[in-house]
Amino acid sequence: MKNIRLDVEYDGTDYCGWQRQSEGIPTVQGELERVLSRILQERIVLMAAGRTDRGVHARLQVVNFSTCSAMDLPRLAHACNALLPAAIRVGGPEEAVPGFHARFSAREREYRYFLIEHPSALRNRFTGCSNGVLDLAAMRRAADFLPGVHDFRFFSREPYGRESLLCRITACEWLQENGTLVFRIRANRFLRSMVRYLVGVMIAAGRGRVSPEEFLSALESGMPHRLPQVPAAPNGLFLWDVTY
Repeated sequence: MKNIRLDVEYDGTDYCGWQRQSEGIPTVQGELERVLSRILQERIVLMAAGRTDRGVHARLQVVNFSTCSAMDLPRLAHACNALLPAAIRVGGPEEAVPGFHARFSAREREYRYFLIEHPSALRNRFTGCSNGVLDLAAMRRAADFLPGVHDFRFFSREPYGRESLLCRITACEWLQENGTLVFRIRANRFLRSMVRYLVGVMIAAGRGRVSPEEFLSALESGMPHRLPQVPAAPNGLFLWDVTY
């Protein structure tokens, strides 16, 4: 039995997220498992570094799976790309050590959110839009409060009752690239929709509706009080990198 690792890139626009769901619901995992199972003539179950939401993209998603097949790995990747929809591509196939797990072996993950201030027909598929000019300095001050260990239960869609909702943020910043605002965040783990909720609050800070200090108070107390809890649109979010 071999443990195979694959790097996956996808446009999540037309998919109901990464995770496999019931028959007939399009997901990235479902598409990739269907194609791999067809090629290898055995049931393939994928483990992934992260579970992206509906409409979220990935520059680098990492998966692994077990197989008895002796198929040459470059040939496997070529066959996958020939059969997969154009919105999903695989690369970097390699045989991993037996204990490698795409999710549990990961040390850090990085997400990036791309944001424009005015609507664009050409860029809408891969950027969120604030529909107005933002105060980038205020957004940067809010982002400066994020590094460290925090409880993000009120900045996510995680179900209540989970024992630990602590995440360790190791890097966080707002950048400007070619007229686009880019939010970059790295952490040991992310909760469901966490990045989108954080971006939503920082957009509110950029509009002057929330002060960076109010954001800090909510982060430290674990109580969002009057903070708007509206997640940013999924189309601007990318799973960008995974570190092992």
